[in-house]
Amino acid sequence: MNERIRPAADASSWGPALDEAVAVVARGGLVVLPTDTVYGIGADAFSPPAVQALLDAKGRGRQMPPPVLIADVRTLDGLATDVPAHARLLAERFWPGGLTLVVQAQPSLAWDLGETNGTVALRVPDHATARALLRRTGPMAVSSANRTGRPAAVTAQEAHDQLGERVAVYLDAGAAPGQVSSTIVDATGGRLRVLRAGALSLEQLREVAPVDGPDDEPAPPARPGSDESAGSAAG
Repeated sequence: MNERIRPAADASSWGPALDEAVAVVARGGLVVLPTDTVYGIGADAFSPPAVQALLDAKGRGRQMPPPVLIADVRTLDGLATDVPAHARLLAERFWPGGLTLVVQAQPSLAWDLGETNGTVALRVPDHATARALLRRTGPMAVSSANRTGRPAAVTAQEAHDQLGERVAVYLDAGAAPGQVSSTIVDATGGRLRVLRAGALSLEQLREVAPVDGPDDEPAPPARPGSDESAGSAAG
């Protein structure tokens, strides 16, 4: 096994690997971690140089800022403001899981993820190794572990083949179980809208809250007192 790849499939083996990964993140380095979708390349979300190193490793510009992974839904309000009620319903139902929510970022946060226009994309991964790491590091900027334009990595070795020595530690938990990217939902407008289809279908989302598909025309606001307005408030 490559010397940068560390076994981290379960709690009995991930102790030393997580210790090393936590130390790398603390000093501004990059790690590759497994998630429930594909492998990700991650850095301290509050370290602008580390986030820039992540973008550089992928060959990506600041116009494509990385999402931020968090350990659980309780962190949502620490990073976001004005979160719509329907977005909260989705978070409560699908976190941890394959849902990324784009929300308004807390304006007081000292971070620089790129050209975000005041927003942040948040997700709680449904993967024990990833969440164990996030509980120790805090929020991490994480993007798929691949060079831009190439396929997302579904194993640590595939990630290493693309990213090499740009990453200090690769946490290896076997093949990514989902092998499909998360579904991205924009919660910054008047209505929720799917920006990217992925692990969760539009039908699954709509079982929990009203969500527009990527090709839907924006719906007009409901008239006060109408059945539509009442239904939205109740849902």
